[in-house]
Amino acid sequence: MKKENKSVIIWLLSGCVLLFLMVVVGGITRLTNSGLSMTDWHLVTDTFPPLSEAKWNEAFEQYKKFPEYQKINIHNDFQLADYKFIYFWEWFHRFIGRIIGLVFFVPFVYFLIRKKLDRATIKKCVILLAMGGFQGFLGWFMVRSGLIDNPDVSHFRLSLHLTFAFITFAYTLWVALDLIYPEKNSRINIPLRNIGRFALVALLIQIIYGGFVAGLNAGLIHNHWPLMSDGQFIHDSVYIEQPTLIKNLIEGKSGVQFVHRTFAYVVVAFILFLYYRSTKISLTNTQSNGIKTLVVFVFIQFLLGVFTLLYSVPLALGLIHQIMAFFLLSAMTFTLHRLSK
Repeated sequence: MKKENKSVIIWLLSGCVLLFLMVVVGGITRLTNSGLSMTDWHLVTDTFPPLSEAKWNEAFEQYKKFPEYQKINIHNDFQLADYKFIYFWEWFHRFIGRIIGLVFFVPFVYFLIRKKLDRATIKKCVILLAMGGFQGFLGWFMVRSGLIDNPDVSHFRLSLHLTFAFITFAYTLWVALDLIYPEKNSRINIPLRNIGRFALVALLIQIIYGGFVAGLNAGLIHNHWPLMSDGQFIHDSVYIEQPTLIKNLIEGKSGVQFVHRTFAYVVVAFILFLYYRSTKISLTNTQSNGIKTLVVFVFIQFLLGVFTLLYSVPLALGLIHQIMAFFLLSAMTFTLHRLSK
């Protein structure tokens, strides 16, 4: 690491920490059904929650006009105190998003003025800023889907929002790693690198389906392992919820859960294959440690997935499972970077 890049690296890693926090709070927001509590979006006026009881009542009355209250919470003796709870998590989620925007933009301008960024890093940072802005749009695009007729957000939009947050984090970490390890690595094994790339793609597919499971609440059914309900590997309901097999696998609760629980084996297999092939060649310490960390993390994540399913997605386990996915992606990004550059 070059000394002059230290402050830029700290800036980028701080962004990674904030993105991690953003996803954690987003997970709490989803698991507590808080995501539809704020029914509008304003860049400035939503910065702080209502500051008086009158403002709280005004926000609550506005919330009552939308499907989540009219179709669900009106039957649950839902009071202002309950509304304040769900409002907090959605507001906090958006507030962190604003902080991330400032943390990325203001130092970026400062580093530009001080000429601390080379041309390649400037291009990467512009991409990061664009990704951050697009992520904000995806958040509102997701929420909007639950404010029209259906009192729940589209699982496609939720998964897109979640997955893009993971990708933004991974790219931010990658840019930081480019500065931490500026010298080209002489020990690059192309076949091993390609296995790492396939493993990353498999992990991203699994994250996408994790979003589908969350959006459809598909973790609340077939709470058995290693087989689904009735001792079946593929339960009958996988075929009958939707009119076609493809729709069952992307829109049916049983089908989506089947793909997510089964594809976990594929992710584990790719990482174990990566480890096996790595034992046949000479690696640097960072490459070897990255791969070993991947193996440990993927087994922890697999076990967390099993227990989250068996216990019907309690808040704590569901959140830890999502956090571990972040750690697994971090290890995958680091390892692939060390196998590539």
